[in-house]
Amino acid sequence: MIQMSQKIILLVEDNPDDEVLTLRALRKNNMMNEVVVARDGQEALDYFFGEEASGNPVPTLMLLDLKLPKVNGLEVLRHIRANQRTTLQPIVILTSSKEEQDIINGYRLGANSYIRKPVDFNQFMEAIRQLGLYWLVLNESAPSQQEPRK
Repeated sequence: MIQMSQKIILLVEDNPDDEVLTLRALRKNNMMNEVVVARDGQEALDYFFGEEASGNPVPTLMLLDLKLPKVNGLEVLRHIRANQRTTLQPIVILTSSKEEQDIINGYRLGANSYIRKPVDFNQFMEAIRQLGLYWLVLNESAPSQQEPRK
């Protein structure tokens, strides 16, 4: 069981079906992490920089869709990378976009990874399993992103 419950996932997803699918895939792969959902780009930016941001836990991983209302995913990425406090935040673009320019821009703006959402549920489950295994278990976070030592 992959249970790193102290590690928070910030899911930035405007499509309710994709949100449910992602949450289901995480649960089915025994990833019982707390998942905070932002349903548009502005909510994602508010999570980090809004009035209530100081009380929000730093996510271990951010799953970022690109086609978002209010502020698109690439702009969210640009703002997060431009801020000293969030510049090292691990960000995986998880999108259905197959646009080559989106891939180029995503990496140019500092995405750690770019994953296309598979249409097939079993393939999506496997993609989420591998993503969780790598980012929540194997990957070593930057020191500023780790929980304080006890």
